[in-house]
Amino acid sequence: MESAASSKAKVGLIGLGLMGQPIGMNLLKAGHTLTVWNRTTSRANELVALGAKLATSPKEVAAASDVVLTIVSDPPALESILWGADGKDSGALAGLKPGSTYIDSSTVSPALARKIAAACAERSVRFLDAPGELIFMVGGDAGTLKSVEPILGVLGKRWFHLGPNGAGQTIKLAMNMILALQVDALAEALALVTRAGLKGEDLVEVMQSSMARSGVLDVKAPNLLKGEYKPSFPLRLMHKDLGLALELANQIGVALPATAAARETYNYVKGAAKEDLDYSAVMKFWKS
Repeated sequence: MESAASSKAKVGLIGLGLMGQPIGMNLLKAGHTLTVWNRTTSRANELVALGAKLATSPKEVAAASDVVLTIVSDPPALESILWGADGKDSGALAGLKPGSTYIDSSTVSPALARKIAAACAERSVRFLDAPGELIFMVGGDAGTLKSVEPILGVLGKRWFHLGPNGAGQTIKLAMNMILALQVDALAEALALVTRAGLKGEDLVEVMQSSMARSGVLDVKAPNLLKGEYKPSFPLRLMHKDLGLALELANQIGVALPATAAARETYNYVKGAAKEDLDYSAVMKFWKS
């Protein structure tokens, strides 16, 4: 079996959505042999044209790969891919080879990450929960992380080893809470300012010269001002992540009142939406 560090390592990629597609492109550009699977097979067309192999199932991807990456929308989708729709080991887990490495970059619960880690250990497979895109938050064994750093280097700018399996997911949920709350707060502030007869652009200009400035608001403020919400991070996924954070908080006994209130706002907009929107569309709560 070839090392994960090898430029010719066999990599499998399951999930070709907003993040999966560019990950596949980067892997091919770096010279990796790539096998892919997606529920909607047409999303694989561009990668196949560039040299990727399209598998007929997640299990086939796992069997063909030394390193497997998954990046899917939610916990049910991930469980179906790993254990199979029938739950009888017909999924990717059954195809993973002993000694291989599996990295999940979906955002799911820490409990599910630990469940996957246990299932991988039974098969002598190394596992990392590593949600993220350009920055990866990693839970798992430090040695396993070291072995796949050449691959992570192809996919992103930085990665942080945060502890055992589940730690990456915990930090990712906390990070997404912060992003959701910041954008929700800006939407509220814009609603206040505009209802008072002032320009939202003036609020944003002052904010960007003050302690209230942040990277996410620099990116999302134009969306709120223009009312344009092409999804770069869909609201439905942010809503899901806030639910996972609240679920974790309930399990460990931490009150998250601001997050609970924000999720209700996102929930209202999600319920009223007739199309896939960016999470900055939370502004629609005040436009209804």
